[in-house]
Amino acid sequence: MGRIAVIGAGMGAMAAAARLAVAGHRVAVYERTETYGGALRRFERDGFAFDTGPGLLPLPAVWRDLFVKTGKEPLEACVDLVQVDPAARHVFADGTDATLPNASRAGAVTALDEALGAGAGERWGDFLVRAREAWDRTRRPLLEEPLWSDWRVLAEREPYPSVPHKRLLRTRRAATLAEIGAWELRDPRLAALLESHALGYGLDPRTAPAAAAVLPYLDHAFGTWYVRGGMRELARAVHERCLARRVAFHFGAEVREVVEKDGRAAGLALADGTVVEADTVVGVAPWRLGGGAPGADAVGPVVEGGVPGRVVVCLALRGGRPAGTAHRTVVHAPDRDAELALFDGTPPERPTVRVDRPDDPALRPDDAHESVVLTATVPSGAHHDWSAPGAADAVADRMVAAAERAVPGLRERTLWREVRTPLETARETGAEFGGVPAPSLAAARGRLLHPANGTALPGLFGVGGWSHPGGGLPHAGMSGALVAGLIVEGPGFRGSQ
Repeated sequence: MGRIAVIGAGMGAMAAAARLAVAGHRVAVYERTETYGGALRRFERDGFAFDTGPGLLPLPAVWRDLFVKTGKEPLEACVDLVQVDPAARHVFADGTDATLPNASRAGAVTALDEALGAGAGERWGDFLVRAREAWDRTRRPLLEEPLWSDWRVLAEREPYPSVPHKRLLRTRRAATLAEIGAWELRDPRLAALLESHALGYGLDPRTAPAAAAVLPYLDHAFGTWYVRGGMRELARAVHERCLARRVAFHFGAEVREVVEKDGRAAGLALADGTVVEADTVVGVAPWRLGGGAPGADAVGPVVEGGVPGRVVVCLALRGGRPAGTAHRTVVHAPDRDAELALFDGTPPERPTVRVDRPDDPALRPDDAHESVVLTATVPSGAHHDWSAPGAADAVADRMVAAAERAVPGLRERTLWREVRTPLETARETGAEFGGVPAPSLAAARGRLLHPANGTALPGLFGVGGWSHPGGGLPHAGMSGALVAGLIVEGPGFRGSQ
């Protein structure tokens, strides 16, 4: 079988490598850093450990499928995968507090009715029914199939079945996530709950299409999961599966160029002058290297600098984690419009903050201490100078102040903190300016579709968050499956059945 060179050891790239190796190819991965996992990293100090990338796993079936297709040991034999319950606690701007159960529409309806008043839960439950319809319409083309050559069909059709709404003597239908919140949910707290899912992926709810309703539905329908020992354990397990399938890894190997021969990809040129011959090349955003652009008809956010990034604050706390503490708490911004200035390049003064407090002894030195991670969406390095003196700490201070609404006495309990900005994201993942890719979404004239996995250069394929089907752990795993299918079965591959 063929020789395949893979650029990068991110989750999507490793998913592709494992599948291709099982199909009989000789696969070698070239990673410019000294480790694997892409954004799925861990920071450790003084007996504390922190996930600095995704803190939870939606749609674990994608990774279960990878392990089933690449070996005898299932995912659960390689990691301790647990369902998080409750799914999340939400602290709203007015001080209202709602705790939502995991993967239970009826439970969410009851919890929201009790927290926000009668009728709130029913409106949210009805929204989830409509979001399911959008999911059913887009699941295959946006997650399980290669990007259609006629992708404009996805770009032009809005799959979310908006409710007719009379406004200024006209009947209108919600076309954006913000309009769903205002016209269908009709409660600023429910709107904040809805929009927080978009913000978590760096999407502006004012311009994100109504199709983005699939993001909260994904969490609701399939639950949110955690890997004991930290989410980095998922990366370890995938790396070990690759090694078991005889995938070769070369760390500290920076790729400078895709080698072309006779009009197709023929290998890699490394920074140290080494030339690697290959029959096929798979890479994360391979157009960065020139010559392998998606083509003039490409779609999606190829220019990564315009995509928002994240600030992550790792907090080492004295004092144990109180019993009954939610794994994740979302503290909503008190001024929604001021927060959305981040899409104009200004870090918000009072951001929405995700507070992760896993009940995991592996992440703390003992039960008299606690490991906490705060995350907020911010402008990438293309729009904000994160290297300026005090820039990172200023935003971290605001995040800690916001998190204290959910964790009283947080500052007094803090032994030390580690602040990570889009600068670290850029160094660890290679993403330009530290942007974080969002999942592919229908409608919006194709603005939120990503370039197809096949490129304009024969033999060169894109994998990972900057290619179809976009960012997020489930999407990374599925991109690996799509690329492997296209290479093994050819351009006629139509996805998993």
